[in-house]
Amino acid sequence: MRRFPSLLSLRAFEAASRLSSFSKAAHELSISPSAISHQIRKLEDELGAALFRRSTRTITLTAAGETYLQTVKQVFALLTEGSRQIGQAARASLGISLLASFASNWLMPRLDSFTEAHPDIDFRLDPSVELTNFSASGNQLAIRYGRGGWPDVEARRLMLERLAPVCSPAYLKRHPQLSEPADVAALNLLMANAKVEYEWQAWSHMNGVDLASARKTPLRDYNIVLQAALAGQGIAMGRGALIAEHLQSGRLVQPLGPAVPMNGIGYWILAPRGTLSEEAAQFRDWLISEVTSFEDSRP
Repeated sequence: MRRFPSLLSLRAFEAASRLSSFSKAAHELSISPSAISHQIRKLEDELGAALFRRSTRTITLTAAGETYLQTVKQVFALLTEGSRQIGQAARASLGISLLASFASNWLMPRLDSFTEAHPDIDFRLDPSVELTNFSASGNQLAIRYGRGGWPDVEARRLMLERLAPVCSPAYLKRHPQLSEPADVAALNLLMANAKVEYEWQAWSHMNGVDLASARKTPLRDYNIVLQAALAGQGIAMGRGALIAEHLQSGRLVQPLGPAVPMNGIGYWILAPRGTLSEEAAQFRDWLISEVTSFEDSRP
């Protein structure tokens, strides 16, 4: 059985054919022109056929060389594709369902520290406010906001949220009467869509305010609620973890005082029942550590 040609000989042949030059092929492969010539001559001896016509200044492929070049290209293409597939299979994939508002306002500014520590994990962030179906979505973790009680999942609270009504300075200027909790009932309340408005319910119960007759503007996502508040369109329930930058810049104000925890409302990490994958466990542990650092830094 004839011995398989060396990979170096095949690379030398392919490069010289493509570049029409032994010297250019040598430069590309970082070997000497004499080494290129030697490898190609060795390949020709093994095949029993001349692959190039050589002249003083040029080289051209023979008919056998043209035919063999197509075979070598196919072999290299198969090697390249096979290497790509193996490389992809070796990389871990992690799907996380989460609220877009949490992703954009809290997670993304911190995510670099995880991706730098775990460059072999490919992320897929899946923004959603719906209940998580892990088996259907393929996600391995979820981050949700509320008071807990989700069915058929393992849930761990990451942090309690601190809540307080917020608005833009311009909106407050147009409504200078806003100085007591009861004054909120006469304003436009900006709300993220939910089956139960537990944020405003918890706040109204804590402050003894009846909001039944208040004007309410339901919005699809808390990011939209924030933008509406920043644009002076009403008063929103400020989630302290997500609006710190806006408060610091003065784009939002808390006319009724600082935010406080309410009725166990906060952010939770959810997982399917059973054993987590290694990458999911690594992300969960990193996230818990980041939350702990964030909580320790809050005034």
